[in-house]
Amino acid sequence: MVDDFINVKHGRAEAKYLLPELKPILESTYGVILYQEQVMQIAQVLASYSLGQADMLRRAMGKKKPEEMAKQGEMFMAGAVKNGHDAKKSQEIFDLMAKFAGYGFNKSHSAAYALLAYQTAWLKAHYPQAFMAAVLSSDMDKTDKVVTLIEECRTMGLSIKNPSLNESAYQFTVNANNDIVYGLGAIKGAGEAALQTLIAYREQHGEVKSIEDFFLTADFSKLNKRVLEALITAGVFDDLEPNRRYLMENLPSFLKLAEQTHKNQQSGQADLFGMGGSSVVPTAMPMFADKNKTWTPQEQLQHEKAALGLYLTGHPIDSFKAELMHILNGKTLADTLQQIHEIGSGSAPGQSAKENRFARRGKRVWIAGLVMDMRVRPLKSGNGKMAFLTLDDRSARTEVSFFAKSFAANQEVLAVDEILIIKGRAAYDD
Repeated sequence: MVDDFINVKHGRAEAKYLLPELKPILESTYGVILYQEQVMQIAQVLASYSLGQADMLRRAMGKKKPEEMAKQGEMFMAGAVKNGHDAKKSQEIFDLMAKFAGYGFNKSHSAAYALLAYQTAWLKAHYPQAFMAAVLSSDMDKTDKVVTLIEECRTMGLSIKNPSLNESAYQFTVNANNDIVYGLGAIKGAGEAALQTLIAYREQHGEVKSIEDFFLTADFSKLNKRVLEALITAGVFDDLEPNRRYLMENLPSFLKLAEQTHKNQQSGQADLFGMGGSSVVPTAMPMFADKNKTWTPQEQLQHEKAALGLYLTGHPIDSFKAELMHILNGKTLADTLQQIHEIGSGSAPGQSAKENRFARRGKRVWIAGLVMDMRVRPLKSGNGKMAFLTLDDRSARTEVSFFAKSFAANQEVLAVDEILIIKGRAAYDD
């Protein structure tokens, strides 16, 4: 039905009408029933429905109740035959109307949705950074949606800047370099009140020059240890101190320093770094851990994912890229998927019909990636389970199905955040 509409619109086919009476009703939609109003008109013209009866037909189709549709079918056929229309064609028309019930809208809703779709598509095409920042902000309290939208930004080639104390707002924004700046409100474990306090502090204080500057001048009445841990692991302080492990391990000392400095300021004394102009220092010097110790890239990414729900500044597979490229003969997941698509769709250079049939049946391939999501479902027979994994290697993302036998044999290694190398059958599906 969609193909019919498109082909007629572009002049590749002619609109067909089962009865001449349908042309005035369906001509504007190229012979295809699209709107509820058209169903009502057809019932009125062919079967002499009153306006009220036509509205009852519309309601019956909206409810999709078989018994109500059966009654309407009898009524429509009786009226159409009485008006001299062929019974077979009348039944075919009613079947088309019933099929319409699965997708139909009324015309006003369709127009409103179409306008909104056109406007948002135009904005996405011409202002992609601002559009995606707005969409991310609208769903930033839903981590799953943020993950999907960030992935879409990467596919679009948009730059995402990790959350920053000096640059991030509560929502996602776009900076002067056309980077999408991660919104503080999308950080898990940091409440809005605390984050608004942080933003208000920055606006009043101005650019924060160092991590010491922050802990000596900020108000920590709402910025408790739990919130600060979330901000550290999310990378909010990276511009001031990139060593997140150092910040996490020294957070108690920094908070103690902040508390002592606050007390000293109240009593007219200076802070530890001499920023107040006096030479008096805290009586109990906080102890700071070794700054040379850092998290491994894998550890940092795991902490980052816990705070953001996704890997923003890197990908766990990066550490194994050389080994995986050797095993996979230099092919990324995107390369393999593109090859399957070309062979399966018949667009591969020099492809034979045999290769085409082979790809559709299933081509054996090696792929590797990080398990981003896993769904396990029991078989209807009750004999075993199967799993659906979402695999990602930064170049592409695909779903891998493990049927009962393969799931049973490999379930010990199947888990989210595991990097897997899989040999399987990949088939083209158009």
